[in-house]
Amino acid sequence: MRLQVIQDGRGKDTGVFISIKDWNALKKKHKDLATLEYEKPTKEQLIMELKQAVIELKLIENGKLKARPIEELFDEV
Repeated sequence: MRLQVIQDGRGKDTGVFISIKDWNALKKKHKDLATLEYEKPTKEQLIMELKQAVIELKLIENGKLKARPIEELFDEV
């Protein structure tokens, strides 16, 4: 397996890239890796999440819900 190291603008190692062939081989060997793959959300899921976000924003504006730190929101992504 050949890994390619990904670096940021300062030359700091931030990740690795592996080929699809190697990724598929790893998934066969380690079944739990398949759960890490990205699944594109459906249109309905996106609409539902946006509606929920609007509801939460209105509650925050009205003082009925406490806003969360941005770092916590980013951790969810």
